[in-house]
Amino acid sequence: MKAKLHGLLLAGTLAATLAQPVTADEVNVDPWEGFNRTMFNFNDGLDTYALKPLAQGYKAVMPDPAEKGVSNFFANLADVGTMLNNILQGKFENAGQDFARITFNTTFGLAGLIDVATPMGIEKHNEDFGQTFGYWGASSGPYLVLPFFGPTTVRDGIGKIPDSMVDPVMHAGDNSDRNALYITRVIDGRAQLLEAEKLISVINISSFVMHICKTCL
Repeated sequence: MKAKLHGLLLAGTLAATLAQPVTADEVNVDPWEGFNRTMFNFNDGLDTYALKPLAQGYKAVMPDPAEKGVSNFFANLADVGTMLNNILQGKFENAGQDFARITFNTTFGLAGLIDVATPMGIEKHNEDFGQTFGYWGASSGPYLVLPFFGPTTVRDGIGKIPDSMVDPVMHAGDNSDRNALYITRVIDGRAQLLEAEKLISVINISSFVMHICKTCL
């Protein structure tokens, strides 16, 4: 408990520092370009040789309904952090909707495997501590690429500390249970991006073809 409290206090202190006014001369969107490039290359290699192949294998063996159920399960857990941040931002109506989503999806949706709240018209929101810090005046800070987490800002990077503290996955059972859930969530999240990658590739190819056609005219 003390460690969690210290973590929250540290995150709050760092966020308060970002809330200080900054002059135009002090703004540098990427002051750590060398570090960011190194982390980008590290993350890109990790994705190319580990995460993407795992996600492709996961998608190949998982039936679509089962994959959807896993995604719904983790989305339901994410609503817990969203609800807390909506409360901290004074968005009590949204927090009420978050609570309703958690209640209905956990009970009638078989622990969140089925999203029954959306067809009922209960809106889903996405909030985190980085957004909450921003709501209370903390600037985004410089661009930052974190190992494993990818591109973010200093404010949102700091926000990941309390985010992890209210993440239900981080409080599940023993270390092996937590690790299994966390890894599954990462792979499932990466699998959801595969279709988007295909679409981007098609768009890029189409743009290239259009460029060639225009050149030929």
